[in-house]
Amino acid sequence: MSQDCIFLVVGGGIAGVSCAEALTICCPNQSILLLTESSIVKSVTNLLPVARYLHKFDVREINASELGTGIRTIVDRLAHVESNDHWVRTQSGLKINYRYLCLCTGGVPNLFSFEQEKKLDERIIGIRDTDSVLQLQKRLSKANDVLILGNGGIASELVHELKQVNVHWVIKDAHISATFVDPGAAEFFQLAKREKGTTAPVTSIKRMRYGDDKSKKEVQHIRGAALGPDWHRNFDLSGASESTEGILPKVYYKAHITQVKLQPDDKGLQITLSHEDASEEQLYCDFIVSATGVQPRHEYSTDVPLELAADGGIKVDEFMHTNLCDVFGAGDVCTAAWDPAPHWFQMRLWTQARQMGAMAGRSMAAVLDNEPIYQDFCFEIFGHVTQLFGYPTVLLGRFNGQGLGKDYELLVRCTRHKEYIKFVLQEGRLRGAILIGDTDLAETCENLILNGTDLTPYGDDILNPDIDIEDYFD
Repeated sequence: MSQDCIFLVVGGGIAGVSCAEALTICCPNQSILLLTESSIVKSVTNLLPVARYLHKFDVREINASELGTGIRTIVDRLAHVESNDHWVRTQSGLKINYRYLCLCTGGVPNLFSFEQEKKLDERIIGIRDTDSVLQLQKRLSKANDVLILGNGGIASELVHELKQVNVHWVIKDAHISATFVDPGAAEFFQLAKREKGTTAPVTSIKRMRYGDDKSKKEVQHIRGAALGPDWHRNFDLSGASESTEGILPKVYYKAHITQVKLQPDDKGLQITLSHEDASEEQLYCDFIVSATGVQPRHEYSTDVPLELAADGGIKVDEFMHTNLCDVFGAGDVCTAAWDPAPHWFQMRLWTQARQMGAMAGRSMAAVLDNEPIYQDFCFEIFGHVTQLFGYPTVLLGRFNGQGLGKDYELLVRCTRHKEYIKFVLQEGRLRGAILIGDTDLAETCENLILNGTDLTPYGDDILNPDIDIEDYFD
């Protein structure tokens, strides 16, 4: 049994669906087949511009049959790719002949685990797709204490959203949400959580210079597609305890788990934490939520070995080509192997999954039509829009000084309970920014970064709240 198509896209996540939708626009008369492990796929909706090249959007779950006309779907799992002869085999034995293939198989949670008895693994869950959130809901309904391990976006969202449960947050860093923000922003979030509504907003501006100070230290079952932004809005994340109102999550900084034991009578887990100073601490919880990132997922076989990067991702060039003939890749499964633009770097986020998927679709269409193509301008500047602890958050460029060494300055404006703005400046030019709250500065910052405008003449006034910098630079 076999099927034929011109374009075969594997994966029903944001990258795969974005790739298939781009193909319907570029090649409306060609056959497009989406191979997905679940009949529920992720689709981008409510796409709104925040700046010229930066967008925020919602992700909705739809049945694969509801995708636009021109996209056929098969619910199955990829088992083998025969790139030289242009066909794949699925787990059920179906052979699919293609002309161009795009691998968007995503990632799997990098779960914390102990190689001990099976009952321990059953009490460690990862948050990756809708099924795992439903499992979390079920566990929460009977839980009083939960341990969250990890310090990225999903961990931060969980800590903010969980109700009626004692939250123990174990992180390896010196401040919360280190994947996205700096210690100043972390303090802004923590103060807001403790004091929101109790203090009038007070604005302060601070400039910090980073020089060469050597004393300073500078993060097999069916799997559904990854969760998109604001996934928690659709779920009730309430525990069983009614005595936790007003109790803040307890954060364990620079800590890691060294031992996990079942409590007597299987009542929960006894956790041993080890701290940076080598001290140990005991705590108890009903289960562990492991939110420690993802690793690229490519467990299918290929006739020619895929070229992998050091992080395990499939290497792709600026047009999303892999090393296999007529095989492309996009999203969490791949690693950018081209020389990046000065203001861009890769993070495995839904924003980049959408951008990479769309770029792969356009590249495949261009190869079919034998037309030239240029990399999308979105790869000129890193940009990500999300929500952290209830605040709209925009990350632009080298927002935490990534790759800039120590030769840069930070200019920060903070208004408690309202906004946190950080500019990363190098040689007087804006290289990155963190914008928390309703700042309306995203497009201005994007322009300043891309244009390389010299901000030296403006000094600290660039963030003076009495001066509207949009009037200067927009």
